[in-house]
Amino acid sequence: MNATSPEATPGRIVLLTTSHRVAPGLLSWPAWHALHAADRVLCADGAHPQLPYLREAGITVDEAAPTAEDLIDACTGGRTVVVVATGEGEPALTDGLARLAGTGRIQMPELELLPASYDLPGARLLDLVQVMDRIRSECPWSSQQTHKGLAKYGIEEAYELVEAIEDGDRDELREELGDVLLQVVFHARIAEEGRAEDGAAPFSIDDVAGGIVAKLIHRHPHVFGDETATTPEEVKEHWLRTKAVEKQRESVTEGIPLGQPGLALAAKLASRVRTAGLEVPLPTGEGIGYELLAMAVRAEAAGVDPEAALRVAARAYRDAVRAAEGVSS
Repeated sequence: MNATSPEATPGRIVLLTTSHRVAPGLLSWPAWHALHAADRVLCADGAHPQLPYLREAGITVDEAAPTAEDLIDACTGGRTVVVVATGEGEPALTDGLARLAGTGRIQMPELELLPASYDLPGARLLDLVQVMDRIRSECPWSSQQTHKGLAKYGIEEAYELVEAIEDGDRDELREELGDVLLQVVFHARIAEEGRAEDGAAPFSIDDVAGGIVAKLIHRHPHVFGDETATTPEEVKEHWLRTKAVEKQRESVTEGIPLGQPGLALAAKLASRVRTAGLEVPLPTGEGIGYELLAMAVRAEAAGVDPEAALRVAARAYRDAVRAAEGVSS
């Protein structure tokens, strides 16, 4: 009996969607119930990652790509048909069903969109890893990049992130955070190959994430352990103590990158000296460099970031220059 016949019972169509960011086979209970209760299960993609798990569960899946008309006919007599959607979401099929429903001449089956799996927070990071893997493999430029070659971009993106924060532009902040994240994933993807440049065993983005997770847990015993901390000062004390045990450094200056901007470098050195309780007189000498060093140390002691303070002043100077030129800000 054709679905266009007035005597036909319309039946039910279930469009089952899954997330590629969740392991295949991990479906919701409503999804499994719909699959087992269906009169027919269809999937247009014979390589769909869910198919082996559905068949293992005893569900017969027909590899077919029906048109909207075919699907309505398959529901005749009150039958239920489940369509396991491909990654594109079956737009041609849904558009066809909408077109037929719009004619008003066909008794349409009940149509249900059933999400079978949901993304967890952070799931889109898996997309980034997948996209980066393909770019690294197929892009002529990206495939030739090295850690050293990308280093300058890491610095640029970090500065652009700081600028977005200082400007208070949230849209720009979101974009710049993405650019910084790209640098992390890009370097991890290069490291996974273990090329001669590295001179060491390869590692992946999972190793990077696992390392920082372990570090955060270890340095927050007041969150993940038995210690307590009720003030930011106590938290910092925990952090510094656990960090000192981890690093076993001979000098408080170890681990301070000397390539950072001069004011930031001076402030960082002063912070390490003050935190360690050392009495170290400032070196004396002629020239603006020693004067700037003394100013940076005084600023750090007063709780002021000299690098940020100078940027604020420099931006004000930039605005004054533009005003003198008659250029609007």
